[in-house]
Amino acid sequence: MSLLEATLARIAPLDIDLLHQTQVRLDNKTKPPGSLGRLEEFARKVVTISGNPTPNLSKKVIFTFAGDHGVVEEGVSAFPKEVTPQMVLNILRGGAGVNVLARHAGAEVRVVDVGVDFDFENCPGLLHKKVARGTRNLSKGPAMTRDEALAALSVGIELADQCKRDGVGLIGTGEMGIGNTTPSSAMIAAIGGFSPEQVTHRGTGINDQALQVKIAAIRKGLDLNRPDPADPLDVLTKVGGLEIAAIAGLVLGCAANRIPVVVDGFISTAGALIASELHPQVRDYLFAAHESVEVGHRFMLERIGARPILGLDLRLGEGTGGALAMQLIEAGVKILLEMATFEQAGVAGKQE
Repeated sequence: MSLLEATLARIAPLDIDLLHQTQVRLDNKTKPPGSLGRLEEFARKVVTISGNPTPNLSKKVIFTFAGDHGVVEEGVSAFPKEVTPQMVLNILRGGAGVNVLARHAGAEVRVVDVGVDFDFENCPGLLHKKVARGTRNLSKGPAMTRDEALAALSVGIELADQCKRDGVGLIGTGEMGIGNTTPSSAMIAAIGGFSPEQVTHRGTGINDQALQVKIAAIRKGLDLNRPDPADPLDVLTKVGGLEIAAIAGLVLGCAANRIPVVVDGFISTAGALIASELHPQVRDYLFAAHESVEVGHRFMLERIGARPILGLDLRLGEGTGGALAMQLIEAGVKILLEMATFEQAGVAGKQE
């Protein structure tokens, strides 16, 4: 049995009784029932995912997976591919948006090279998990081989397994890869049966002409590669990305290990989409951090059945939205664990 098959076999349905028991506990707090809205939802969900009535979220990790994309040569991005390794180094130095927001959330950022077309030497803190030096140009053929896709999935699964051993209570997804909104748009188009125009946006801020080039590259890639919407691995292989595959593996590994995972924006949700297509119960184990400005993101969230936590017009990636959402999820858990009950506070409860 492969690592992927073994991981899928470990994903179990959530305990609905535990969900209801947690809501009873919340209803006994000194507040009207349901008055803390989605914070109560977050608490219920964390308890049910972890199977722990008193979850500890003090150890939080955001994984920022980095990879390059061959389709960049078509002119689909406002930035050159050299920005991918440059930004990896910036994140390692602590100077990126995800670093600032992760520090604010009390989370650790771990940067993973799963497919950057660059040789990183003597980079303290970088996790060297390179599967290939980027994907191939999806508009001219398959982005990856199936073995490369499976290898990148395994990277994410293994990192989740290690987090379980290390006692990590909450995991966030993030990415860095110039051009990665193009494969993300191609993936939701293939899986959802949408036209490239419906799900493709401006990514790094491209102009109207470049947007048409991007749409044309996606259409060409879909027509040429004909990814099978019933086979998520086929879609991932033909029009996906290495960092997207690693995110899919991380989400699967979190579900198998009963670790709640906060999925960031458009590209991270492309990974979560593949994970949920591989195993439908995966969607119960994840939180959607926010809804991106990228138009295809809404279609992904709808297919997964995930309601985003935030609506801040974000479109940076890296794990920035995940870092922000982590704080609200942890706030919900603290309400459950720290807020007094009516009995403890000597406050009269609701009259029947």
